Amino acid sequence: MDLGIKGRWAILAGSSRGLGRACAESIAREGVNVVINGRTQTDIDVAVKELISRYGIEAIGVMGDSATASVQDELMVACPQPDIVLLNGQGPSPKNFLDIEIEDWNNAIVQALTGPLGLVQRVVPGMKERQFGRIVAVSSAMVKSPNSLMSLSHGTRLGLTGVLKGLSKDLAKFNITVNQLLPERFDTARQEQMAHVAMKFLGITYEEARAQQIASIKAGRLGRPDEFGDAFAFLCAAQAGYISGQNLQLDGGSYEGVF
Repeated sequence: MDLGIKGRWAILAGSSRGLGRACAESIAREGVNVVINGRTQTDIDVAVKELISRYGIEAIGVMGDSATASVQDELMVACPQPDIVLLNGQGPSPKNFLDIEIEDWNNAIVQALTGPLGLVQRVVPGMKERQFGRIVAVSSAMVKSPNSLMSLSHGTRLGLTGVLKGLSKDLAKFNITVNQLLPERFDTARQEQMAHVAMKFLGITYEEARAQQIASIKAGRLGRPDEFGDAFAFLCAAQAGYISGQNLQLDGGSYEGVF
């Protein structure tokens, strides 16, 4: 299927590796030019070089935390009129609830709520003028931490979900869609990190931690990053203009609800 987005431009926060990189790969394959963002210049340089080589698109790298105003300025200089925006970023390391400091909560709010919304504010005016926009946020499908071990981003990501849902209603008439992808366990470095956290917190081996991750998924396996990236690409498609305000579960059939 031709997704009808060849030649468009995308700003992809947190896209130098992991699920963000998979998203970049999938839309670059469709001919979309991309701005790659991450916190390590080496990862960014590798991603930019490989995407240009494989797909013949334009690709620009911007290093830094996309939740900060200064990096958002750089992203907008690199791509003043983005048609597609991915809101993505690695959350803070999990902590025991009683060990979380107020500063941890404040940092999480900036990282997963106010920072991403600041980027949305920058891109929406241009999307309205062009009558085309695809905004997709990556959030959490389920609370996966064992016992009282908490991800600091759970609450803030839910807050982002609420704001984006309301925004989607206002932007639909401009052919701007706003959706969220909710990944369960995908086989990326993040799950490696979570396995080591579980080892320390639960006193189990690495093999046991990885087995627990797989056992938590109804499909009996971790997701592949390319599966995630291709779902993102479809939400960005011209054909997806009637899908907005949705939270798409990518969880290997693990969600227990009907709706």
